[in-house]
Amino acid sequence: MTSFDTSPQFNVWRALLALAVVFVMLATTGWTALRGQRGTTALQASLSAWEHGRLHGHPLPAPDAAPALLGRFFASLTAQDRGRLAHRYPLAVGNMNGAPVKLRYQANRIALRQARKGELRRMHDSRLTPAGQQDAGHRVRQYTTLMAKDRQILAFDPGGTGRVAEVFGDLRTAERISVVVPGVDTDLFTFRRTYRPYSAPYGMAKSLYAAERAAAPGTRTAVIAWADYTAPSGLGVDAATAMRAEEGAVRLNRLLRGLPGTSPVSLFCHSYGSVVCGVAARGLPDRVSDLAVAASPGMRVRSASHLHTSARVWAMRDATDWVQDVPYLELGGLGHGADPVSPAFGARVLSARGAKGHAGYFEPGTDSLANFAGIGVGAYDSVRCAHADDRCRVDLSGTAGAGRA
Repeated sequence: MTSFDTSPQFNVWRALLALAVVFVMLATTGWTALRGQRGTTALQASLSAWEHGRLHGHPLPAPDAAPALLGRFFASLTAQDRGRLAHRYPLAVGNMNGAPVKLRYQANRIALRQARKGELRRMHDSRLTPAGQQDAGHRVRQYTTLMAKDRQILAFDPGGTGRVAEVFGDLRTAERISVVVPGVDTDLFTFRRTYRPYSAPYGMAKSLYAAERAAAPGTRTAVIAWADYTAPSGLGVDAATAMRAEEGAVRLNRLLRGLPGTSPVSLFCHSYGSVVCGVAARGLPDRVSDLAVAASPGMRVRSASHLHTSARVWAMRDATDWVQDVPYLELGGLGHGADPVSPAFGARVLSARGAKGHAGYFEPGTDSLANFAGIGVGAYDSVRCAHADDRCRVDLSGTAGAGRA
């Protein structure tokens, strides 16, 4: 009978070998994430115009000023002046953390209308190749869908493959706010899918919003589908490094600091989105009470304590999810660190029964969605742990206002 080496040293070398194989595979697929990107010129032009703009002879505040400062600025204006700014600088106002959310919805509707008008011209531009005209037609359809009367678009950038964030519920009056942070291959065109709808940000957030309302009908909730960062394209090198996560983490923390009110916020981070949340963790505002990851390839740290956040850290992974086979280590910037569902990591490990694979965590009827909803509304006594000893609920109260562990 053959004897196999199971020593710790052998396991380390096996992991390193696996990581090397992954690196070769990723390198041969190419550094693809930046290819085919169109510059974010429309947003940049709107921001530049804002920076040089004036209202009643007075200069406007910097568009990247602290959300509290921007909030005070907009509060000092009349409704007519706010509307004037939204029409004059729609992309700047629509993406401005600190601007009133309803004004952002209004500005983004204007920006979408303008972007759609431009793409309609491109559709019939004989100077474009058939592929270019087809791309324009695809954008027209996407923009038209986002302009529907019931959509609440919190962020919109038509540059490149596009970025978008959408709100379900009323952010201004919500007692609990949830933010869904998706992973690779997320952009304007994959934001919503008809096939496997719960694997796309729109479907994830809509499903979570419905589950939270069912779990706590008396609690006012809001859920944000946040596809407002440049996610890696496919399983290329970008997906194996933190470059996109670092950019996304900055954007995520800006969003969180610009949210209205003081209600608790929960983050639900899927796949590469958990890398974004891991990088963002150190800078999360105190109102973020919970950070839950699913299908995580790692959070760029060795343990939950190294995230340096006061938020509760939760993790889950379905037994059929292929992500369990990735090498959970980081070497020279490649890989994302320890496995968040491992006992040594120290997260509260939840059941994901029924999730079926890598993309099924927001499917109705799954333990994963029920657990997300319980966390989102603060009903911690309702969550199901991955292990029979209920360790994931240690030191937790079941009330929405419960203190952190």
